[in-house]
Amino acid sequence: MDYSYQHTQGQRVLRQRNLLGIAALVLGGAVALLLLISATRNREIVLQPVIRSPLTISSAGVSREYLELVTRDAAILTLTRSPGTLEYWMDSVLQIVSPKAEGRIKADLLRIVNEQRGSSISQFFNIQSMEIDPKNLRSSVSGTLNTVVGQKVVTSERRTFQFDWEYSGLSLKLIGFGMVQPVKKGRIGE
Repeated sequence: MDYSYQHTQGQRVLRQRNLLGIAALVLGGAVALLLLISATRNREIVLQPVIRSPLTISSAGVSREYLELVTRDAAILTLTRSPGTLEYWMDSVLQIVSPKAEGRIKADLLRIVNEQRGSSISQFFNIQSMEIDPKNLRSSVSGTLNTVVGQKVVTSERRTFQFDWEYSGLSLKLIGFGMVQPVKKGRIGE
């Protein structure tokens, strides 16, 4: 009787050992597969070199912070140009433009390119302040617009530019921009 009891116990231990071995092989294979997948998978890391906090984009609308960052970059892009980079400048501006406004804006940009081609006139813009309206998707930027001929700054004027945006899906696109004409102050009653 002792012999059959020991035999039964031995068989149970063997079954447990075999099941444990199979489970270890399956888990080892799963770990190897996961390591292979993680080693070959593309990774994305969000870099934040110039922003104060993490930035999220939502289909619910544009955040004030995101509109401010995009406006800052758009203002520098659209208002800084030189004769040697006119084609690149125009192509870069058109990349942020909404398809429905592309024809109108491209015509305006082509006019500027044709006027400046072959000249030695450059311009650059220094931002001093911004007003952001995420509800109406409008932003305005005030600063100094400097015009350079050759190596000499010939004008340095305070200007305000307005940018109008369209938000569709998760994409913010430019639909219009231009200089805001200053309001002329006159006497009351005139």
